Order: sequence, then C-alpha cells, then structure tokens
Amino acid sequence: MKTFKNVAELLTICQEEQKKIADVMIEQEIEISGKSREEIWTQMEKAFEIMEKAVHRGITEDVRSHSGLTGGAGKKLQEYIATGNFLSGETVLDAVSKAMATNEVNAAMGTICATPTAGAAGIVPGCLFSVSQKLNATREQQIEFLFTSGAIGYVIANNAFIAGATGGCQAETGSASAMAAAAIVEMAGGTPEQSSHAMAIALQNMLGLVCDPVAGLVEVPCVKRNAIGASIAMVAADMALAGITFIIPADEVIDAMYKIGKVMPHTLKETALGGLAATPTGKALEAKVFGAKPN
Repeated sequence: MKTFKNVAELLTICQEEQKKIADVMIEQEIEISGKSREEIWTQMEKAFEIMEKAVHRGITEDVRSHSGLTGGAGKKLQEYIATGNFLSGETVLDAVSKAMATNEVNAAMGTICATPTAGAAGIVPGCLFSVSQKLNATREQQIEFLFTSGAIGYVIANNAFIAGATGGCQAETGSASAMAAAAIVEMAGGTPEQSSHAMAIALQNMLGLVCDPVAGLVEVPCVKRNAIGASIAMVAADMALAGITFIIPADEVIDAMYKIGKVMPHTLKETALGGLAATPTGKALEAKVFGAKPN
C-alpha cells in the first residue's frame, strides 16, 4: 500500500483511492505497526474512553490543581452556557469548555490522553465531544475523528515538531488546533482537501505562539490556550466547509512553523524564563508555589 509523509501525499492517496483521511491513517498504522485493524481500532477506542472520562470529570467536578493556579473553568463555562445568555456560538463554547476541562484534569494529575502532548491535550477532545453532540455522531465516527486528527499530527511531528520545548506553544496547541480542525471537517462530511485547508487556516493563526508556563507548570497559560485553540479549530473548520481556502499549502505552513520554532529564543520554549512566566505576577506565583522569594 501507499504511505504518506506529508499532507500532499495524504491527499493524493485519498483522491486516488477515494478514501477518507481516517481510513488512510488506519491503513498506514497497519503497515507501520504490523498490527491488525481490530488491534489498532481497540487501542484508539481506549484513548477515546480516557478522553471521554477526563472531559466528563472536568465539566462536572470542581477539579483543582495541586498548585492552586487552575481549576473550575471548564465547569464554570458549562454553567454559563446553561444560562442562555452567551454571545458566542453554543457549539464553540462547549468545545472551549471541554478543552479546558481536559487540561484542568491534567493539571490535577488526572488521566488524560496526550493529543499530541499533555499541554495541548484539551483541544482535540474538546472539539470531538462538542461536534459529536452537534452532529449526532456515532461512536465509530467519533473514533474515526481521532484517526483523522492522528494523521495530521503524524505529518506535523515528522516534518516539524509537537513539543513546546523545541518549537514553542505553536508546536503544541498549534498542532492540536490543526489536528482538530481537519477532523471536524471530515466528521461534518467535508472533503480531504477541505480538511487540509482547515488545518492550514488553524495552524497559520497559531504561528509564533510562545511556550511560557508560569512556574514551569502546565497550567498557566496552557489551560486557556487550549480554550482558544479549540475555538480556532472550530472556526477554521467552518471556514473550510464554507469553501474558503488558504493560499499557502498546508505543508508549507508546517514548514513555516518549523522554521519559526528553530529561531525562537530558548527563553520562550518551555523554560519559564520569558513571556508570561517572567512577568512580576508570574514570578510571584512561582515563588508562592515553590516557597521561594520572587526575583
């Protein structure tokens, strides 16, 4: 079978074989791992169940991190949605709530599924469970969503990076937003080409985003960056489904992200030496958490 290393090759396979991105990803995983389709599906189903539990916990319980820096935002936004007085679209806000909920569970040392990292773990499930509700998606479609996301994550990881320590937050929440955007389009019945435009639109809006965790913890600003990453994915997907394209090919957007990450100062790549982590309040919070005097 044909395998892919970039988005262009992925689209070619989808077009020639008239297959969805999810199906192509499953076949590539079979080729690479040597596992059966059933084994691969079962493994992804386990990841799905972990995500589902994390989202439920985060929007129904008062989840708090051990540091005290984060917690309760996912549940609070659900309560706000329930009032009916919100300004943004309900599906978008629901995705945002569930994205934060997942990251709050992570910050509270709960079990999550890295998609593609722990710091960006809320965007894909946040969008998945919100859009699934909107579209009345079957369990099979929901798991396919994860394979579609995985295909985009696979391409980005092999052509750029997905870790904040190497590429900044653009590599984490940016990649996750791109992954989710592509999967949303496919779940909604869009074409593989539309998925590629959605991922490009999402990722280009995250280019240059720094990784500056306060106190070196995956909490501030991570939780709320997942919120905005989810909203970008949702809007990018809607744009692509409306027929809006992005003039820079997806692979070139990925390459741009890689080159930006390479020249980004190390102080802005998960070191907690710059950005929000280096603000007076950021340093005071670090001192409060670890019991040291602020610099």
